[in-house]
Amino acid sequence: MKRYDLRHLHDDFYDRMVELIDKGLKVGEVGIFLFEVGDFSSIQKSADVIKASGHDLMNSLKFNEVDWTVVVKKVDESVRKERAEKIAAAKEAAQKAAKEAEEAAALKAEEEAKAKAEAEKKAAEEAKAKEEAEKKEAEAAKAKEEAEKAAAKAEAEKKAAEAKAKAEAEKAAKEAESKAKAEKKAQEEAKAKAEKANTEEKEAKPAASQPAQKKQTGRKPAGKKNTSRKTKAK
Repeated sequence: MKRYDLRHLHDDFYDRMVELIDKGLKVGEVGIFLFEVGDFSSIQKSADVIKASGHDLMNSLKFNEVDWTVVVKKVDESVRKERAEKIAAAKEAAQKAAKEAEEAAALKAEEEAKAKAEAEKKAAEEAKAKEEAEKKEAEAAKAKEEAEKAAAKAEAEKKAAEAKAKAEAEKAAKEAESKAKAEKKAQEEAKAKAEKANTEEKEAKPAASQPAQKKQTGRKPAGKKNTSRKTKAK
């Protein structure tokens, strides 16, 4: 058994530890390596380095508050080779599995992205269809409202026209009635005036004829006077 102090190398002791195992120890011999703990990452890393080298990690112990020790047993080359092959095979299998997992993850991501894209496309199409349906409904509602307004306006205009026609007809009827009454009154007044004038004319004729008759009866005819004078002369 040999003991090696690697604390002076701090966190850079790994290559030196492997070199000492390969050159300083005999096959089957045990070596104790002392190193600084540091941030504690060296504990796991030292174990990984020993495993990768193919030797046996016998123990890993805390030495004090700042230092750590690992106990390593050196193995022969056939064992190391066999272990190296296993490690390489495991590493290759791990890499293959990682690659397959990566490919599967990429495929899954691609499928998910495709599904997401299709879902988004479908959602967009549905949203567009919904928007178009709502637009058509709005247009139909607007057309209905405009039709109702137009119908109401037409009805109002019809009623207004009927009311206007009725008012004009009533006005024309009243005017015709007033005109007929005026014409009738004028005719009655003209008739009354004519009758009055006729009556006055009739009354005036006898009054004018009576004085003329009295004068004629009081006087002798002029012809008779002349004839009587002529006879006396003879």
